[in-house]
Amino acid sequence: MTGSGTGTKDDPWVLRTPPGTSEYTMYRDEDADPPTLVCVVGTTTLTYQARAVEDLHAMLREAGDWVPLGAADEQKPAKDGTVEAWGRSETNPVSGWYGLRKGYRGRFGMYLPPLLEALGLAEVEHNARNNRMRAL
Repeated sequence: MTGSGTGTKDDPWVLRTPPGTSEYTMYRDEDADPPTLVCVVGTTTLTYQARAVEDLHAMLREAGDWVPLGAADEQKPAKDGTVEAWGRSETNPVSGWYGLRKGYRGRFGMYLPPLLEALGLAEVEHNARNNRMRAL
């Protein structure tokens, strides 16, 4: 399940959630401070620090095996050892949330993995639930 697009606002990546149930778009906004990934899901816009792509790939390479996604909304706790928990952990490279829009900082484990897959950086499972990813 690779996405199309070049990752610009005019030609965003068109991606599908790991279970394949929803389509969304994502693009890099290099002019934002910090550079941002803009994720548009229906009428909702989420934003993440663009460095999340490289940082997540490095974490997966270091893990060396499958890591559960564990996607969760910001208001819900993330299960330990998941991509979602890492995306909000005080021990990650940004010392906290990669998500930038308060109230919409979660779902890191839902929307970032398909982008890494489309970029050829990771393999993502596409089951109905409990998906995992690993670095390529």
